[in-house]
Amino acid sequence: MNRSPDVVRRAERLADCLRRAREGEIAALDEVVRELNPLLWNVARAQGLDSAAAYDVVQTTWVELLRRLDEIRSPGSLTAWLVSATRREAWRAGRSGRRVVGGLEPTELADAAPGPDEGLVTGERDRALWGHFRRLSPRCQELLRIVAFVDRPDYTLVSEALGMPHGSIGPTRGRCLAKLRGLLLADPLWSAR
Repeated sequence: MNRSPDVVRRAERLADCLRRAREGEIAALDEVVRELNPLLWNVARAQGLDSAAAYDVVQTTWVELLRRLDEIRSPGSLTAWLVSATRREAWRAGRSGRRVVGGLEPTELADAAPGPDEGLVTGERDRALWGHFRRLSPRCQELLRIVAFVDRPDYTLVSEALGMPHGSIGPTRGRCLAKLRGLLLADPLWSAR
Protein backbone atom coordinates (compact mmCIF):
# COMPACT_ATOMS: atom_id res chain seq x y z
CA MET A 1 0.00 0.00 0.00
CA ASN A 2 1.37 3.41 -0.97
CA ARG A 3 1.57 5.67 2.04
CA SER A 4 0.93 9.36 1.62
CA PRO A 5 3.63 11.82 2.69
CA ASP A 6 1.47 12.81 5.69
CA VAL A 7 1.25 9.19 6.82
CA VAL A 8 4.99 8.78 6.46
CA ARG A 9 5.69 12.01 8.39
CA ARG A 10 3.30 10.99 11.19
CA ALA A 11 4.86 7.53 11.49
CA GLU A 12 8.34 9.09 11.53
CA ARG A 13 7.31 11.65 14.17
CA LEU A 14 5.77 8.98 16.42
CA ALA A 15 8.76 6.70 15.86
CA ASP A 16 11.03 9.57 16.91
CA CYS A 17 8.97 9.99 20.10
CA LEU A 18 9.41 6.29 20.79
CA ARG A 19 13.18 6.46 20.20
CA ARG A 20 13.49 9.46 22.53
CA ALA A 21 11.46 7.63 25.21
CA ARG A 22 13.80 4.63 24.86
CA GLU A 23 16.70 6.97 25.50
CA GLY A 24 15.15 8.06 28.79
CA GLU A 25 12.98 11.00 27.73
CA ILE A 26 9.67 9.47 28.82
CA ALA A 27 7.93 12.85 28.36
CA ALA A 28 8.39 12.31 24.62
CA LEU A 29 5.45 9.91 24.86
CA ASP A 30 3.11 12.78 25.78
CA GLU A 31 2.68 13.60 22.09
CA VAL A 32 1.94 9.94 21.31
CA VAL A 33 -0.68 9.79 24.06
CA ARG A 34 -2.25 13.08 22.98
CA GLU A 35 -2.51 11.98 19.36
CA LEU A 36 -3.46 8.33 19.74
CA ASN A 37 -5.51 8.20 22.95
CA PRO A 38 -8.83 8.98 21.17
CA LEU A 39 -8.14 6.25 18.63
CA LEU A 40 -7.31 3.67 21.33
CA TRP A 41 -10.39 4.68 23.32
CA ASN A 42 -12.60 4.02 20.30
CA VAL A 43 -10.85 0.75 19.50
CA ALA A 44 -11.63 -0.43 23.04
CA ARG A 45 -15.25 0.78 22.84
CA ALA A 46 -15.65 -0.92 19.45
CA GLN A 47 -14.99 -4.23 21.22
CA GLY A 48 -18.21 -3.71 23.21
CA LEU A 49 -16.75 -2.46 26.48
CA ASP A 50 -18.50 0.08 28.67
CA SER A 51 -16.73 3.36 29.32
CA ALA A 52 -15.14 2.26 32.63
CA ALA A 53 -13.75 -0.94 31.12
CA ALA A 54 -12.55 0.93 28.02
CA TYR A 55 -10.76 3.43 30.27
CA ASP A 56 -9.03 0.56 32.10
CA VAL A 57 -8.06 -1.09 28.80
CA VAL A 58 -6.53 2.09 27.38
CA GLN A 59 -4.62 2.77 30.61
CA THR A 60 -3.36 -0.82 30.62
CA THR A 61 -2.22 -0.40 27.01
CA TRP A 62 -0.19 2.71 27.89
CA VAL A 63 1.39 0.90 30.85
CA GLU A 64 2.18 -2.04 28.56
CA LEU A 65 3.89 0.37 26.14
CA LEU A 66 6.09 1.66 28.96
CA ARG A 67 6.98 -1.91 29.97
CA ARG A 68 7.80 -2.92 26.40
CA LEU A 69 9.44 0.21 24.99
CA ASP A 70 12.55 -1.72 24.00
CA GLU A 71 10.65 -4.70 22.60
CA ILE A 72 8.85 -2.89 19.78
CA ARG A 73 10.88 -3.97 16.76
CA SER A 74 9.65 -1.35 14.32
CA PRO A 75 9.22 2.11 15.85
CA GLY A 76 7.47 3.20 12.62
CA SER A 77 4.67 0.76 13.39
CA LEU A 78 3.91 2.18 16.83
CA THR A 79 0.27 2.97 15.98
CA ALA A 80 -0.38 -0.55 14.73
CA TRP A 81 1.31 -2.00 17.85
CA LEU A 82 -0.84 0.14 20.16
CA VAL A 83 -4.06 -0.72 18.31
CA SER A 84 -3.24 -4.44 18.47
CA ALA A 85 -2.36 -4.22 22.16
CA THR A 86 -5.62 -2.36 22.86
CA ARG A 87 -7.67 -4.97 21.00
CA ARG A 88 -5.98 -7.83 22.85
CA GLU A 89 -6.57 -6.17 26.21
CA ALA A 90 -10.18 -5.38 25.28
CA TRP A 91 -10.78 -9.02 24.36
CA ARG A 92 -9.32 -10.06 27.72
CA ALA A 93 -11.53 -7.56 29.52
CA GLY A 94 -14.55 -8.70 27.54
CA ARG A 95 -13.92 -12.33 28.46
CA SER A 96 -13.64 -11.37 32.11
CA GLY A 97 -17.19 -10.05 31.99
CA ARG A 98 -16.71 -6.26 31.95
CA ARG A 99 -19.05 -5.71 29.03
CA VAL A 100 -21.89 -3.30 28.43
CA VAL A 101 -24.87 -4.48 30.48
CA GLY A 102 -27.74 -5.40 28.17
CA GLY A 103 -25.82 -3.99 25.21
CA LEU A 104 -26.94 -0.44 26.02
CA GLU A 105 -24.61 2.46 25.50
CA PRO A 106 -23.99 4.97 28.28
CA THR A 107 -25.55 8.39 27.89
CA GLU A 108 -22.34 10.15 28.84
CA LEU A 109 -22.37 12.21 25.64
CA ALA A 110 -25.42 14.23 26.66
CA ASP A 111 -24.75 17.96 27.05
CA ALA A 112 -27.13 18.57 29.92
CA ALA A 113 -29.30 16.51 32.21
CA PRO A 114 -32.72 16.07 30.57
CA GLY A 115 -35.98 16.55 32.40
CA PRO A 116 -38.03 13.46 33.36
CA ASP A 117 -40.16 13.39 30.18
CA GLU A 118 -37.26 14.25 27.91
CA GLY A 119 -35.14 11.57 29.57
CA LEU A 120 -37.79 8.93 28.84
CA VAL A 121 -38.04 9.88 25.17
CA THR A 122 -34.27 10.16 24.84
CA GLY A 123 -33.80 6.76 26.50
CA GLU A 124 -36.27 5.11 24.12
CA ARG A 125 -34.67 6.80 21.11
CA ASP A 126 -31.18 5.79 22.23
CA ARG A 127 -32.24 2.16 22.78
CA ALA A 128 -33.78 2.05 19.30
CA LEU A 129 -30.72 3.65 17.70
CA TRP A 130 -28.24 1.33 19.42
CA GLY A 131 -30.46 -1.69 18.74
CA HIS A 132 -30.34 -0.94 15.01
CA PHE A 133 -26.65 -0.06 15.25
CA ARG A 134 -25.95 -3.58 16.59
CA ARG A 135 -27.65 -5.01 13.48
CA LEU A 136 -24.91 -3.54 11.30
CA SER A 137 -21.94 -5.69 10.37
CA PRO A 138 -19.13 -5.76 12.94
CA ARG A 139 -16.93 -3.91 10.42
CA CYS A 140 -19.49 -1.08 10.09
CA GLN A 141 -19.91 -0.89 13.85
CA GLU A 142 -16.17 -0.64 14.38
CA LEU A 143 -15.71 2.01 11.69
CA LEU A 144 -18.66 4.13 12.83
CA ARG A 145 -17.58 4.01 16.48
CA ILE A 146 -14.15 5.27 15.58
CA VAL A 147 -15.21 8.04 13.21
CA ALA A 148 -18.34 9.11 15.09
CA PHE A 149 -16.85 9.62 18.53
CA VAL A 150 -13.73 11.51 17.57
CA ASP A 151 -14.04 15.24 16.89
CA ARG A 152 -12.05 15.18 13.66
CA PRO A 153 -11.18 11.60 12.78
CA ASP A 154 -7.81 11.22 11.16
CA TYR A 155 -8.43 8.81 8.28
CA THR A 156 -4.76 7.87 8.25
CA LEU A 157 -5.01 6.57 11.81
CA VAL A 158 -8.37 4.94 11.05
CA SER A 159 -6.77 3.26 8.04
CA GLU A 160 -3.95 1.90 10.18
CA ALA A 161 -6.29 0.82 12.98
CA LEU A 162 -8.75 -1.02 10.77
CA GLY A 163 -6.41 -2.16 8.02
CA MET A 164 -8.54 -0.35 5.42
CA PRO A 165 -7.26 1.58 2.44
CA HIS A 166 -7.40 5.30 3.22
CA GLY A 167 -9.55 6.01 0.15
CA SER A 168 -12.22 3.48 1.09
CA ILE A 169 -12.96 4.85 4.57
CA GLY A 170 -15.28 7.67 3.42
CA PRO A 171 -17.30 5.53 0.98
CA THR A 172 -17.54 2.66 3.47
CA ARG A 173 -18.62 5.09 6.18
CA GLY A 174 -21.29 6.44 3.80
CA ARG A 175 -22.60 2.94 3.05
CA CYS A 176 -22.69 2.06 6.76
CA LEU A 177 -24.58 5.25 7.61
CA ALA A 178 -27.01 4.64 4.73
CA LYS A 179 -27.66 1.13 6.04
CA LEU A 180 -28.28 2.47 9.55
CA ARG A 181 -30.54 5.20 8.17
CA GLY A 182 -32.52 2.57 6.23
CA LEU A 183 -32.94 0.44 9.36
CA LEU A 184 -34.15 3.44 11.33
CA LEU A 185 -36.58 4.60 8.64
CA ALA A 186 -38.02 1.08 8.37
CA ASP A 187 -38.72 1.09 12.12
CA PRO A 188 -42.24 2.50 12.60
CA LEU A 189 -41.43 3.50 16.17
CA TRP A 190 -38.39 5.50 15.07
CA SER A 191 -40.19 7.11 12.14
CA ALA A 192 -43.01 8.26 14.42
CA ARG A 193 -40.60 10.31 16.56
